[in-house]
Amino acid sequence: MECDEVIMTVRITAAERALLRRLAQGHHSDVSEVVADGLLDVLPTLHCPADAHRLLAALATPAPCALTVWLPTELADLLTIATARVAQSTGVRLGSSCIMLGAAVRLWLAQDPQRLAANLTTMHAGRPAALAAA
Repeated sequence: MECDEVIMTVRITAAERALLRRLAQGHHSDVSEVVADGLLDVLPTLHCPADAHRLLAALATPAPCALTVWLPTELADLLTIATARVAQSTGVRLGSSCIMLGAAVRLWLAQDPQRLAANLTTMHAGRPAALAAA
């Protein structure tokens, strides 16, 4: 039996969790969808060693909150590839896709919250009205 989504745990701060929830509410979606959108925004930027080191720096602050999210299988597979890419670029092995997920989400959330909301609006611009109202 195949599954379209996988459950993963992301470690973030309480402030980051609150921001994710606000972004989800503002776009009539759930936190998992916002996390997926954030990954689609940040993962393509991790193509050189400097970017990989920025991602590692996002892990420097302790992340006491665990948040469970559902991600499309294909996106979770990209986390595995990104983890290998970071290890190749920096020599640092993150250990799991969940650590990569946390680092990527934290890097994404470190941007200006208004910019994040604007990017989500752009990403959801073609979304059918029935889904936006759900």
